[in-house]
Amino acid sequence: MKITIGGSMTFAAEQIEAKKKLEERGFEVLITDDIEHYVERPAIKMNFEEELALSLEYDVMRVFFNKIASSDAFLVMNHDKKGVSGYIGTSALMEMGVAFHLGKKIFLLKDFDRTAPYAVEAALTLPIILNGDLDAIK
Repeated sequence: MKITIGGSMTFAAEQIEAKKKLEERGFEVLITDDIEHYVERPAIKMNFEEELALSLEYDVMRVFFNKIASSDAFLVMNHDKKGVSGYIGTSALMEMGVAFHLGKKIFLLKDFDRTAPYAVEAALTLPIILNGDLDAIK
């Protein structure tokens, strides 16, 4: 199975770790092309102009949507963030919508907050909740 991993770039290192773990289990795994920049310099997330320039340079939205399209499944590494358990950011929600539209399996690392403004939309994508266990991906 080919899986594309997404989620907040705050957790870029965790996405790389998940990629390694899934590859060890025989999965083909794709991640965003600009991820190493976020590991090397996490402060990019706090600088609008720098993050926008990096995203445009890598054409991240289009390229990442194409990675989802070429995959069998999309995994969102939705760690806790900003005091929200199972945080799903704007980009991840858009990516879940693309994956759903294309008929891909959608996995969430953790369950999401049912009171969040995006809860209904997230639920409509029919995600498989892994409860923190990547080994639950079969």
